[in-house]
Amino acid sequence: MSFLLPKLTCKREVDQAIKTVAEKVLVLRFGRDNDAVCLQLDDILAKTAHDLSKMAVIYLVDVNKVPVYTQYFDISYIPSTVFFFNGQHMKVDYGSPDHTKFVGSFKTKQDFIDLIEVIYRGAMRGKLIVRSPIDPKNIPKYDLLYQGI
Repeated sequence: MSFLLPKLTCKREVDQAIKTVAEKVLVLRFGRDNDAVCLQLDDILAKTAHDLSKMAVIYLVDVNKVPVYTQYFDISYIPSTVFFFNGQHMKVDYGSPDHTKFVGSFKTKQDFIDLIEVIYRGAMRGKLIVRSPIDPKNIPKYDLLYQGI
């Protein structure tokens, strides 16, 4: 389903999307087009893109084509989903140590829709971090890897 969503293929395109998307949540899915979990997430994103078109813009970013952002957001697990609002990085408290990105695929379309609504409403009120509405048992668990410490 990744062919249904627009792709950003270089750092300049990602920068441009972050700068120009206004009054909507910018969703950047970092991953690979041929990864099974990425395809599962892309299916959910593609099915919800139309429903969320007034609140969010969704782009796919290949981790191999934009290594600057892959390193900046410390994307060691794919897929990872990062959110912005008016050029500001939005953080979400998932009950895990990392609030900068959602790692893995959403279990249901409704989980993703609920998350976008919470981020949008929080951002409209000026918040930079919001609490995740997703049931903790539906959030994938992973261990953070600290390299070079």
